[in-house]
Parts: sequence; structure tokens; C-alpha cells
Amino acid sequence: MAQIFPPYANTLSRAALAATALLVLSLLALGFWLPFTSHVTHQDITVEQPVQFSHAHHAGELGIQCGYCHTSVQKSRFAGVPPTETCMTCHSQIWTNAAILAPVRESLAKGQPLRWERVHVLPDYVFFDHSVHVNNGVGCSSCHGDVTRMQQIRQVAPLTMEWCLSCHRDPAPNLRPQSEIFNMDWQPAADQRQRGEQLIQHYMIHTEGLTECSRCHR
Repeated sequence: MAQIFPPYANTLSRAALAATALLVLSLLALGFWLPFTSHVTHQDITVEQPVQFSHAHHAGELGIQCGYCHTSVQKSRFAGVPPTETCMTCHSQIWTNAAILAPVRESLAKGQPLRWERVHVLPDYVFFDHSVHVNNGVGCSSCHGDVTRMQQIRQVAPLTMEWCLSCHRDPAPNLRPQSEIFNMDWQPAADQRQRGEQLIQHYMIHTEGLTECSRCHR
């Protein structure tokens, strides 16, 4: 009887099966790894803005506190962005003709707000309230990093579900007194565990419910 398949057919079939298995495993690994990359999380990516506002200059060198521009951070879900009038409080007196501030002057003249691009963007199905965190011991730098050293704001935290849950499961290491909320240089003390537990009592945080789904998904 004539041989239908050549002698190397078995080798080819084994190689094809191995390649298929390797491809499936690679796709599974890619699907697991991709959600944690900056391509998805946007971590450490800067965003082009209508005006290249420098937090390093304004918050760092000049010492302007977060709440001066982000006026609703302690009373609303959203920290808010400053209206053009806030910018012009200073820039109607200094750097009045600077080319970089032309969009600000145009915004004021036309009565149209600047279209700032959001840097920290959560999915629509995630509920987050700035005021709840800020008023209960979570400082700005815990999530946003030290903005006083950023020429352009970038997202320093991954903002993944696991990242949020790690704090909700054990908030004590991240809690600080109200006097330190806007302090970008704050660092946990050696006895932070003890201090954090005391702050949980001080802020009356009910830790047993922090990981319930309805806390963040409503």
C-alpha cells in the first residue's frame, strides 16, 4: 500500500499542536497582563492641556494649596477645576501679556471656560467621592502623588479595583490628621499602625462595610 503521508507528517502535527497550545497560553497571559499596563490604566501618562499649567510652580514654588483652585474637594464628589476668573486673580496683575496665557485671556474675554482634559478618569460604573476621602483622613498625595514636583500632572496610581480595595481592606496605613490632608510631604510615622487605628476611631470609619460592592458601584 502506498504511503499517503510523508515521514515528517507526525513531526509537523506535533509542532502544530505545540504552537497552538503556546498561542492559546500567550493570549491568556496577554489578557491577564494587559489590564495592568499603562495602556489601560493610563498610569504615568501626561495629558495635553489647553494651557501648560505647572503644579510644580504654583503649588510647589508659590505654595498655593489644593483647595484654592479645587474649591469643592471637601464638599463634593468632584474636586472641581478653577474657573478662568481664579486664574485671572493673579494674572490680571502679573504675566499679563505672556503668550502661554493667551488661551486664559481669550477664555475670559469670550466668557467661555477653558476645556481642561481630565487626567484621572474612572469608569462610569465607579462611584467615587472626593469629600468622603478628604474629610476622613485620606490626603491628596495618597492618590495623586506629590503634585508640587510635577510640571505636568500625571496619574501616579494605577486606580485599579485591587488598588482601591487594598486601602479599603486596611485603611490605617493611609490615614492622616486633617491638618496634614494637603501636605504633600507627609510620610507615615514609625507607629503609623497605631496612629491609623486611632484615626479610624476618630473619623468613625466603619471598616466592616468598606469592601461592600455598593460602596463603589451604585
